[in-house]
Amino acid sequence: MQDQNLFNRIQEYQSFASGQTIFREGEPGNNLYIVAEGQVDIRVGDRLLETVHPGGIVGEIALIDDKPRSATAIARTDCLLAPVNQEHFLALIQHTPRFALQVMRVMADRLRRTTGKLRD
Repeated sequence: MQDQNLFNRIQEYQSFASGQTIFREGEPGNNLYIVAEGQVDIRVGDRLLETVHPGGIVGEIALIDDKPRSATAIARTDCLLAPVNQEHFLALIQHTPRFALQVMRVMADRLRRTTGKLRD
């Protein structure tokens, strides 16, 4: 996600220290997070699925399907994250089609990588 306007509209950021858990698999998902600084590892069990860099998002699936978190997010480095709750998420999708398209691209990319891993 490279749209800096999203960062300009966000007024609240959360800091996470390296190694700190941001959310756990199975927990309810109330926010997605835009990574402003640092790196976040996405894990299922002990398996590393992806490392998300600045401009990326984590936790979007729980806001879309209203089900528990499908993975755990852990700060790989010290991080600054911008939380986006469901109300703000829906407003962004409605008023910023580029944001909606970026979320779909992130999800499609993750699905393709997961499918590729299953083939291997």
